[in-house]
Amino acid sequence: MVEIFPEIKYDIVVVGGGAAGMAAAIFASKSGASVAVVEKNSCLGKKLCITGKGRCNITNNCDRDDFFSNIPENPRFMYSPYSSFSNLDLIDFIESLGVKTVVERGGRVFPASGNAKEVRDALRNELKRLGVKVYYGCTAFDILIENGNAAGVKLSENGMVLHSKAVILATGGLSYPGTGSTGDGYRFAKNLGHRVTELVPALVGIDTKETFVGELAGLTLKNCGIRFYEKTADGTAGKKIYEDFGEILFTHTGISGPTVLSGSFFLNSQEKRNIGISIDLKPALERDVLDARILRDFGEFSKRQLGNALSKLLPQSLIPVFIKLTGISPAKPVSEISKKERGIIVSLLKNFELTFKSLRPVEEAIVTKGGVSVKDIDPKTMASKITGGLFFAGELIDVTGYTGGFNLTIAFSTGCLAGKSAAALAEK
Repeated sequence: MVEIFPEIKYDIVVVGGGAAGMAAAIFASKSGASVAVVEKNSCLGKKLCITGKGRCNITNNCDRDDFFSNIPENPRFMYSPYSSFSNLDLIDFIESLGVKTVVERGGRVFPASGNAKEVRDALRNELKRLGVKVYYGCTAFDILIENGNAAGVKLSENGMVLHSKAVILATGGLSYPGTGSTGDGYRFAKNLGHRVTELVPALVGIDTKETFVGELAGLTLKNCGIRFYEKTADGTAGKKIYEDFGEILFTHTGISGPTVLSGSFFLNSQEKRNIGISIDLKPALERDVLDARILRDFGEFSKRQLGNALSKLLPQSLIPVFIKLTGISPAKPVSEISKKERGIIVSLLKNFELTFKSLRPVEEAIVTKGGVSVKDIDPKTMASKITGGLFFAGELIDVTGYTGGFNLTIAFSTGCLAGKSAAALAEK
């Protein structure tokens, strides 16, 4: 027996209940539209709850120029969404929902509670207050098209159709598929004739060819310089790819941390270039100053062996690996260390070298680089240039920022503009 469903109508159906989807639904509803959200999980904002290591790096309170300097992929596309709903607007909006915020190093904005779920719950409560209907545990199967326009969403669970005057796709990318980001939106977009650029991991850890990194797994180095560069045929440093300063984390297979995540944006897993990674462990000290510092330490520890004389220079867990790389015996008394050997130590402190092997899988990436081509989306409305009544928001679009709150800002800004634009269309 074929099940017959009553015709269910909304002004707008939003596919995806992450940051972008919730923002779209909230601002569409505030604009007077009746709104439904289709969310495949049993709760909203699943990925939002794990951002910022569970603390939710909501945004960054930098100025406009700094904001756009942190959007390496299609920054011009963000001019209109940012003007409609900026990072500062986002802070005001979150605080208007009862979430107090704090600004930390690098302008990063977090909820004062340090709990990402507080942000998610505030957004969910606002949706409830506005009367937005959420279809939990439902997967969108297809977009209903009538006369060339998006006219609703078909649900795969039971074949139900939610009819609407507009549809907003905010399904996320491919990263963290356990949160529901499994690429559904790319399929919908392609089926409707939109271009989807190459999908690769962005803001992700790096695997290195050197296996000794496994001995350092869990070690965090702060205030280090890092540089990615192309190696020349003779193995020396060539063209610079990326350079940064900050925190580096060693993993079992390579390195991660904020500086590495940002640098990964300029690499891909199929690199045919021979890429070197240079870490400056003491960026504040020039070589001659560093050499004098080592001489002082060796004078203080004159009766010690090298393996026990570097504690003022390096974290304890790094010392055995570091000494092994110098080729100097850890049992050698520091009083017997030659000027040449001291030069080797200085060189390694200023140039701790690794070799790029590959990026970690896209499933581990903070965001997906690539997506629905910005050439197929009107940046002033987030509307499709191909399908009437269809709008896009969030990570699904080919716009990516560095770590530091910029990608969530993109999600909220595009979601806000998509919601308002879809509501304006529904009024006509």
